[in-house]
Amino acid sequence: MATFSRRPTTRVLGWGVSLLALMTAAPAIAQQASTAAVVETGEFVELDPVTVIASRGTTESWIDTLAPVSVVRPADLERMMPTRAEDLFRGMPGVTAIQNGNSAQTSINIRGLQDFGRVAVFVDGARQNFTQLGHANAAGSFFLEPGLIADVDVVRGPVSNIYGSGAIGGVVGLRTKDLNDILIGDNIWGVEADAEGATNGPMGYGSLLAGSKVGENVDVFLGGTYRNQDDYKDGNGDTVDGTGYETWTGLAKLTVRPADFHEVKLSALNYESRYTTSSETPTPSTTQYGTTVANRMVTAQWNYSNPDDSLFDWRSEVYWNQVDQDQTKVAGSNTSTVTGPLGATRNFTIDTTGFDANNTSRFDWGAVENAVTYGGDYFYDEVNNTDAYGFGEGYNPSGNRGAGGAFVQWKANYSTWLEVIGALRYDAYSLNGGGVSSSGDHLSPKITVGITPVDWLTVYGTFAEGYRAPSVTETLVADAHPAFFAGGLAPFTFLPNPNLKPEIGENKEVGVNIQKDGLFVANDRLRIKANYYQNDVENYIELQTFGAPACIMRVGPRCVAFNPYSYAQYQNVEEARLRGFEFEGQYDAGRWFLNVSGQTTEGEVTAGPDAGDPLSSVMPDQVSTTLGFRFLDNKLTVAARWTAVASVSAEEAGGVYEPTDSFNLVSLYAGYQPNESTLWRVSVENLLDEQYTQYQNFLPSAGLTVKAGLTVRFGGGAQVAAAPLITK
Repeated sequence: MATFSRRPTTRVLGWGVSLLALMTAAPAIAQQASTAAVVETGEFVELDPVTVIASRGTTESWIDTLAPVSVVRPADLERMMPTRAEDLFRGMPGVTAIQNGNSAQTSINIRGLQDFGRVAVFVDGARQNFTQLGHANAAGSFFLEPGLIADVDVVRGPVSNIYGSGAIGGVVGLRTKDLNDILIGDNIWGVEADAEGATNGPMGYGSLLAGSKVGENVDVFLGGTYRNQDDYKDGNGDTVDGTGYETWTGLAKLTVRPADFHEVKLSALNYESRYTTSSETPTPSTTQYGTTVANRMVTAQWNYSNPDDSLFDWRSEVYWNQVDQDQTKVAGSNTSTVTGPLGATRNFTIDTTGFDANNTSRFDWGAVENAVTYGGDYFYDEVNNTDAYGFGEGYNPSGNRGAGGAFVQWKANYSTWLEVIGALRYDAYSLNGGGVSSSGDHLSPKITVGITPVDWLTVYGTFAEGYRAPSVTETLVADAHPAFFAGGLAPFTFLPNPNLKPEIGENKEVGVNIQKDGLFVANDRLRIKANYYQNDVENYIELQTFGAPACIMRVGPRCVAFNPYSYAQYQNVEEARLRGFEFEGQYDAGRWFLNVSGQTTEGEVTAGPDAGDPLSSVMPDQVSTTLGFRFLDNKLTVAARWTAVASVSAEEAGGVYEPTDSFNLVSLYAGYQPNESTLWRVSVENLLDEQYTQYQNFLPSAGLTVKAGLTVRFGGGAQVAAAPLITK
């Protein structure tokens, strides 16, 4: 279960794509960086997407943030046509979503860091902390229907330490759709109906969302989705067993504006999915579980923002998020001491409650514009896992963890050429269960300096610390691992570790933001974000094995098979260093656009018994490009995307994961919007029918797949001016 292996410091991308594919697909999309474009009085107008994920207190455009930020907006989602949560992060530099074909669970890897909350994931502000540790990737995952998502914001690295414990890898923020996402123009009520279908399964999807303004100060929004996928075929034409699933969701939101500039929003989300899963490629003897999972979330927000009030710009939220997963063993050995007999049931449940509140005060000090953001947050995990017949509960002990803190951030702008951001965050946590407890605290600093020598170029440098408290599993996992053979002894025993120290990420980073309009032709736009980073992680927590060999099989009194160790425990035994370069850029000339993104990452252990070994959790290098064109007064958009991903050798995978070959994916998209209320779209995924398996997955991905979709919006009320269904 170790995540370190010896990896060469250089890797070669697999460019094995045909000349035809290069001509039709190069270059393509950094979807998350797409700008919005609308048609107004016959002219092409673009808007840079705005975000608050890097600074919390200040809304700023994506290109202006002094941080490695990527965003996905509605126009990008239309071109992506996502069917699984992993699709939302496709082509995003430094970010990989890990989701096997036979599971609805999604884990995020940012810059080689993943699992146990190293990447903090928020849906509508509610933290997602589910963990189901086993012989597959689920040591920190979430469940999500991509059809409900309106925005995706990602900041890479611990520069986001204001978000609290855990985010030494980065922060992912996902926002579900709301009333304003489906209204046309100034309508006061609206309905959005979406239908999609896909070959290779097949797959069917439908959603119905509706909402209305009740007077000037109340908004009501509700809807649901349904998706059904049969087992798909890989690039070789072979059916991949266990990849079918069924998912349905319900979403409701109530927004009330009780006074000028005040807004209270209540929301509830229910997600349910049913599928059959396993921790390895399914065979007749593979242990498989019929799985039903429910993710329930309730949030309440109160925000106040008055442009004439420089003292208060208030945001606050309380939330409850529950993941309840029931599993029944439907295949495999009927006498296993690890997983129990056929029909054995187990349950994994986590309830996370929390709050987040912060305020921004603004003032001028001479020629310096200042914004001071201060606040605090807290979450409490209650983990209750049961497995009466197998070892599911042994891997995933029950327990409680609370973590929270307070922060203050100062953002100063002098003239148009200097920006300075400084922050301090205090974190504390406590954890207990099974008679074991631990606690700790830490003060994390951050400083960023940005200089804009000319109006189209900004250069910045950052030092930031991030802090991750140990998880319930890492601290409390205990008891003997069951024997693999009838009559054998337990091969090893897990030991709890109340003395685990929290991990601390120390990130150094330099970056450039480039934005230039009217570069070659009138109204064209160039946007580039590039950065180089080094993140040194102290007290890295890893599962270590030790102790005398243990007998795992006897013939009479004689032991005929040994396990090389007798104990396993999570320990602070290593320090890790991750370095890399990330790039995303786009050029949009109105009639055509070109987007490019990619990254290269290295990671190694710098202290401890494995010093010098590369990190096997580092994802392979990749480059993603898109070339697109707009026709018929921008009603028709066509695009081609090409993504090249490097290979990972057995030496690089270190025996932790399966090695993977390099692969190239070519996809095509066409979207036609005849009017503001209707959008037809079609895409061809994996056009070349490439046979490939993504790194850290054990099931091959889908082969050639054709998708088609239709979105219709209608509404009524005080319609003064109509806006397009999507931004192109």
